[in-house]
Amino acid sequence: MTDAANVPEWTGDVAALRAVQDELAQRVTLKDAFPRELRTIGGFDVGFEDDGATTRAAAVLLDADTLQPLEIQVVRMPTRMPYIPGLLSFRELPALLEALSQLSARPDLCFLDGHGIAHPRRLGIAAHFGVATDLPTIGVAKKVLIGTTSTALHDMRGAFTTLRDDGQQIGWLLRSKVGCLPLIVSPGHRVAMATAPEMTMRFVTTYRLPEPTRLADRLASRRDE
Repeated sequence: MTDAANVPEWTGDVAALRAVQDELAQRVTLKDAFPRELRTIGGFDVGFEDDGATTRAAAVLLDADTLQPLEIQVVRMPTRMPYIPGLLSFRELPALLEALSQLSARPDLCFLDGHGIAHPRRLGIAAHFGVATDLPTIGVAKKVLIGTTSTALHDMRGAFTTLRDDGQQIGWLLRSKVGCLPLIVSPGHRVAMATAPEMTMRFVTTYRLPEPTRLADRLASRRDE
């Protein structure tokens, strides 16, 4: 069941949801608080069906050493609110929490397709999910939502540079694959800023995306059907 403190009912009051974001963002912890020896990692992503009327959330549990999928869950729920820039996590979180609840075990570390604190109010989907579940999370997004960088990013696997907003570091641009656009990586909850790109690259194989979100993205977007 979705906790109303984390995901209030949609009433059309945008200002109220922004106030909730501001409050929840204060609960984000940017210190490593996950097992040193990871056993499992999770990947999470959301897609939409029926012209947006149905939210489709995918959760994948992987072995942290072999990256082999241990379990997959896909849930569908009626979409609870329209798309509003900056408030996407309120739209996606209920289905993600349901997908997590259907896994037989909670991951040691979670990767979400989206932003962590690289968000105008420092509460992207990875941060919101982390606070709601108290799980360590990292956001791995494909496009910049907010922020700029002053340093050119080398076209070299594993190269990264800081992403800043109003003088504050909010994440990284990470070149996960040569010749591809960089990922936007930011801590969500219980993960340090410096740790986020390192842990992301640990689970990148030959693709641009790390395995947890690559697999979840395929399921959420129905590319495996």
